[in-house]
Amino acid sequence: MNQSFGKHHRGWRMSVAPMMDWTDRHCRYFHRLLSRHALLYTEMVTTGALVHGDRARHLDFNAQEHRVALQLGGSDADELALCAKLGEQWGYDEINLNCGCPSERVQRGSFGACLMADPQLVADCVKAMVDAVGVPVTVKHRIGIDQAENHEFVRDFVGAVSEAGCSTFLVHARNAWLKGLSPKENREVPPLRYATVHRLKHEFPHLNFVINGGFTTSGQVAQQLEQLDGAMIGREAYHNPWWLSQWDSEFFGDPAARITRESVEEQMTAYMARQAQAHGTPWSAIARHMLGLRNGLPGARRWRQVWSDHQLKDLHPRDVMALAHAAAAKVA
Repeated sequence: MNQSFGKHHRGWRMSVAPMMDWTDRHCRYFHRLLSRHALLYTEMVTTGALVHGDRARHLDFNAQEHRVALQLGGSDADELALCAKLGEQWGYDEINLNCGCPSERVQRGSFGACLMADPQLVADCVKAMVDAVGVPVTVKHRIGIDQAENHEFVRDFVGAVSEAGCSTFLVHARNAWLKGLSPKENREVPPLRYATVHRLKHEFPHLNFVINGGFTTSGQVAQQLEQLDGAMIGREAYHNPWWLSQWDSEFFGDPAARITRESVEEQMTAYMARQAQAHGTPWSAIARHMLGLRNGLPGARRWRQVWSDHQLKDLHPRDVMALAHAAAAKVA
């Protein structure tokens, strides 16, 4: 099957990582206002949620979000093939398999990072997905599990999965400790080992490798892009979203977008009003994703406090924005 995007594809050069409870459709709409070219990922959606649950609730997204990828969690090849097909039918540009989440809840479902211990199972799942769809099928994974730093382990994993038809690997450059650490600690305690990902690229030069983990500046990213095919940004993209506004010019060679924080906030405010009218979505469910927009500016703390104030929930988002700016101006 076709494993490439259309002619306008910018590759996996810059992307925002899938993050549970964070990268929902409202977050992705916000991020798209900041970067025209970054690849955006959904939160992980389990196969069970799509097979047995409300598919539209999990799969609907805004057309403006493209390019957008669906991340699936599961370990049954037939179910993953079905869900990949659903994702393609819904219009997603890529289907990604989660082999990196270390949470105990995910382990109980026999998917996430624990799948790395069974590369043949992952290969079977990937082959079923590749055979089912015409959009790219990718895998997000760690560089190892628990505390063993065995390069052959991740090398053999990539080798087996690539033979099943996956040509793009999104690599969080830490091990996943399956016992003893919380998901948050698993993003901080296991050491980052970027050199392992560089070595994978050297060993599999025909494959695409996107590196994830710990990046907070454009300089750090630029260094990685000298050796790899892309960089994936997680928490920093969420907490410091204005950084995304630099990506199109710095990493995609496009002129910088003529946007301001204020213009983005105004567009988000209009979006909140539309979502409230169409779906009854409270503005607070959307505003929470943009609380980092004014990080580093005078009055940012007061601005965040207003947008976080649930006592204002009955106000129109336009009025909340006016209050937020007035509060910030007093401090500035």
